Amino acid sequence: MGKTQIVAFISDDVTVTRFASAMIRGLLDVAEDHRHTVLMAETGSNPHRLREAMRAVLDRQPDAVLFGMMSAREFEVPKLPADLPVALINSTSQQGHPSVLPAEFEAGRAVARLLIDAGHREIAILGLDRTAAADPRLSVTIATRYDGIFEILGNHGVTPCWTYASMQWEPETGYQGVRALLASDARPTALICLNDRLAFGAYQALAEAGVRIPDDLSLVSFDDDEVAAYLRPGLTTAAIPYEEMGRRAMAMLLSDAEPGHLLVPMPMRVRESVRALS
Repeated sequence: MGKTQIVAFISDDVTVTRFASAMIRGLLDVAEDHRHTVLMAETGSNPHRLREAMRAVLDRQPDAVLFGMMSAREFEVPKLPADLPVALINSTSQQGHPSVLPAEFEAGRAVARLLIDAGHREIAILGLDRTAAADPRLSVTIATRYDGIFEILGNHGVTPCWTYASMQWEPETGYQGVRALLASDARPTALICLNDRLAFGAYQALAEAGVRIPDDLSLVSFDDDEVAAYLRPGLTTAAIPYEEMGRRAMAMLLSDAEPGHLLVPMPMRVRESVRALS
């Protein structure tokens, strides 16, 4: 695909979040280096807006199409010309289109290993129901995130002392989950939240109960939401590499090499929310 001139980028979000802007920045950097033009359309996960976006994009006869999702899930790619190259960022398709995803399994391993190396063995987990996490319509990454966590815990003979599963991943869920933890008989030294929004709620519930992070309870998470660095203490979290995924996906489309499925490492943002046990 060395002669690509126009690439269409269609996403459920191109305007609202720092994550969206990072993905766009990455793919634009690569496109500009190759002097290619990027057409952008936002759907808001609305099927009607997706149809309209596809109509507008195809009218401009792009040389390739990128689909980007803010929440990693299986995406039903609309019918496109058979010879039109397609790739997906933070998503997969039933059709098996080339994709770029965060390396969630290794991130799960890294988060669990960080706690194990700090001496923690009584570890609680707050997140999505593990069975539901295997549904690709909800997520194509959370199940592997869990797999990484449980592999490291299992290798060290650790079974979570408490788990809380919910279909919602909002701060209120984290708040209510930690209230349930504090009311239980479990006495963890560390808590893994499966995303930062859960961790935000967990911080509030712990503060209300007078539980100090990390003195009384260490806490780790995933995503590296913008607020994570501004919490006090700062939240240690595995960052979803939106910018690098954008770069890799665009580079894939502009390369003459055979496209495939890429996993991009999730860097650990180590801050002050984890304490080593003496």
